[in-house]
Amino acid sequence: MKKLQYVSVISLLIFVSGLLMFALSGDEKKKLLHEGTSQYFPTSVDFSGEKAPLQISDVRERLDRELLVNANLHSATILIMKRANRAFPVIEPILKQYGVPDDFKYLAVIESALTNAVSAAGAKGVWQFMPETAKEKGMEVNDVVDERYHLQKSTEGACKYLVKAKEKLGSWTLAAASYNGGMGGLSRKLEEQRVSSYYDLMLTDETYRYVFRILALKEIMKNPALYGFDVSKDELYENIPTKKIEVDSSITDLATFAKTQGINYKILKIHNPWLRDKKLDNPTKKKYQIEIPTGGY
Repeated sequence: MKKLQYVSVISLLIFVSGLLMFALSGDEKKKLLHEGTSQYFPTSVDFSGEKAPLQISDVRERLDRELLVNANLHSATILIMKRANRAFPVIEPILKQYGVPDDFKYLAVIESALTNAVSAAGAKGVWQFMPETAKEKGMEVNDVVDERYHLQKSTEGACKYLVKAKEKLGSWTLAAASYNGGMGGLSRKLEEQRVSSYYDLMLTDETYRYVFRILALKEIMKNPALYGFDVSKDELYENIPTKKIEVDSSITDLATFAKTQGINYKILKIHNPWLRDKKLDNPTKKKYQIEIPTGGY
């Protein structure tokens, strides 16, 4: 008897759900279907103007996987969208200055979710540089100053790498893949497998998925409503206006220095995450630009 009652209740719920769906408008149905899952698949996608061959079944499936995964990581993807409003205006003009396509801002997205992340291997910052690579690209890395946490300087370092990778590998898609798999590693795989496209390569799982993760985040962030996201403009994180203070000497106590600038130690560190200690040792009289918020902090 209880089993029959249970079946009756389920049947009633299904019937009511059907009536509700029938009563909804086309747009409302589309929104409901998109909530909690990705139903939309694009007819074409490209990275930096280089089209992905979606006519190849495994290429379609690999993109579908990343769209489904990232469209359903709701809180994480929403936070990325909010942070992008603050980070992209810093990243975009630097990419343009170096002649690197705008799509590479989505590479930063998948590397760190636009946070100063720290990997198990020791890569740090939005662009996830290892210490030696960062130094090669002109960044200072030590216990007191770590410019991997400096968004402008680490973006410049990423651009230097990507321009070189494009020259070596021949396409921006392969340059992006090399950010994960290395220029040498990609070159060897291309030669061994006798192909010239990223989409024709068999790679380690991480590099195999890498460009597809970029494509998926680009697609979702450019068309959020198609994937069930509704983030209003006033929910996005804004850049707080700052002024730059040039310093060419040591600062023995950053907390005291912050007070002289009308802020506190926490606010100083938030706006200058590359300052890694409680002091700034500067025996060589190097010039540093320290950002001080001028309001809204």
